Formats: sequence, C-alpha cells, structure tokens
Amino acid sequence: MSPPLRNGRHRTTIVHEPPATTVLLRRRSKELERHLPAAIAGNARAVHRARVASRRLREALPIVAPSSKARRKAGRKIRRVTRALGLVRELDVAVGILDELAQRQGIPRDALEDVRGYVVGERDVRRAQMGERLSRFKTARLSRRLEEVTLSLPSGPEGDWRDSLATRIAHRAERLSAAMAAAGQMYAPDPLHKIRIAAKKLRYALELAGDTGLPAAPLVASLKRAQDILGRLHDLQIIQGHVATVQAHPPDRAGATDGGLDRIARVLEKECRHLHARYIKGAPAVMELALECRTRLFAAPPEPPARRRQLGMSVPGRRRAPAVRRA
Repeated sequence: MSPPLRNGRHRTTIVHEPPATTVLLRRRSKELERHLPAAIAGNARAVHRARVASRRLREALPIVAPSSKARRKAGRKIRRVTRALGLVRELDVAVGILDELAQRQGIPRDALEDVRGYVVGERDVRRAQMGERLSRFKTARLSRRLEEVTLSLPSGPEGDWRDSLATRIAHRAERLSAAMAAAGQMYAPDPLHKIRIAAKKLRYALELAGDTGLPAAPLVASLKRAQDILGRLHDLQIIQGHVATVQAHPPDRAGATDGGLDRIARVLEKECRHLHARYIKGAPAVMELALECRTRLFAAPPEPPARRRQLGMSVPGRRRAPAVRRA
C-alpha cells in the first residue's frame, strides 16, 4: 500500500488497460513463441501449430499496427519462419496419409512402402534445411521487434483498424468468390489450389474478427469445413505426384513392376474425384458465405422495433358513463 498523505488518505493507483490491439498482438506473438522451440526440434505437431500461429500473426500485423520500420522488419522475420516450416509440414501430412492407406484392404504393401520411403527421404532432407534456416533465427529478436510494434500502437478509438479489418475481409471474400467462379465445376489441381489458399486467408481474417468480438465464429466453422475438404484433396494430389515420381524411377527390388503403384494411383484418383464432388455440392453455401462477409458481417445491428401502444377495445352496445363534473 502506498504511504498515506498528510490528510491520512492513501494515493489511488489507476491501472490503465492496454488497447485491444496491443492485447491481440501480444497474444498471437506468444502463441508463436510457445510452439517454435519444439518445431525447431522437429516435432511434427509443433511444426503445424507454429506455422498456423505465424500465419495468424502475419494476418493481424498489417491490420492492427500502422506502417513502420519495426512492423516491416517483424513481418519479414515472420514470413521467413512460415516458409521454413512449410518445407516440412507438407511432407509430414503425406507420411500420415500413407500410413492411413496402409490400414486399408487391397493396398499393395510393397508399393506403398516404396512411396513412403521416398517421401520420408525427402522429408529428412527438408527437415535438415528447416533446421539450418531456423537455427539462424533469433526468437528473442523477433520478440523485441514485436514489442516495438505493440508500443507504437495507437491508444485512441478502434474505428480505424476495424475499418481496415472490414476492408481486408471484403477483399479476401471477393478473391475467394473470383477463384471459385474461375474454377467452376472443373476438376483441375491449380484452380482448386487457388480456392484453397483464398479460403485459408479469409478464414484467418475471420478469426481475427472473432477475436475482436464480432459474430464470426459460425462463418469460420462453415469455412473450415470447406477448407478441410479442399485441404485433403490437395494433400492427396501431392501424394499422386510422389507416386508418379516413384513410377518414373521404380526401386530395384523383386516385383517392383507388378502394377502395385498403378493400383495406388487409381485409389488416390478415385478419392480425389469423390472429394471434388463434395466440394461442388457445398460450393453454393461457400459463395453465400463470401457474400455475407462482404455485406453483413460489419453491418450495424438492426434497431429493435418501436413498441406500439396497445389499442383499447370497446364493448359493443355499451357506453361509458359521463364523468362527474366537480364544482
């Protein structure tokens, strides 16, 4: 307790809460710092979580923080982290899917092991590259950069950065709608990949809106369902590429040319077509979601209807007695 004043009273300490932008940025930076050490050590789950945390931080940084030298430096460092982690994440997912396929009936085990061995070898090479890049990365330096950014955040009204967030979400939603319109119902990896990326970026922006108190959670959940379908489709297409590489350079073992790789390729193609059909079925709902992001998410809530006076009902054939006049 502070020492009493001459009148016997104590000084009152006023604690000022930090701006919402400062709280948001610090929370996201700590999320990245929490998962990064285990990711650098090679933990597959930590790699995924650190990569997602870096993307969320990159989404928040240009919205809540004004343009400055510190913000640009922090943004470049976070981008390098995302790219380094991306070297391994894709192949971690591929190994997991190949292990799923190994549990199915009718999958040629030897051919599947040939593909898995190739993918694991590629992952080991990329993991070494990731470790080399991240070993030069100084987490403490990034923390200092981000703290510089938070200290420069304005403490005034939140209208400016909320307007920036609304503009960004509208832009992300428009990009998603354009990508879906360009792809149509065609099954082609590149257009579907563009839709997946656009959906992912819109989701990160919507998560940021949800952190600010906007009712974005239902939109995020719906978008994540569509994103999961497209993500699984993309992962299977990546494995198709690995199978094709092994087919072009078959391993030196007995029975390596018995058609097992062809059967795996057919299984993957069938599942990709099935996932594409699921995406096409849900595409109208995603288009409607994108429209809602552009038009209704930041709209002011409607005013409650004015309370109407209750009408008095008179009983037919009955008249009110005249009021008594007072003297």
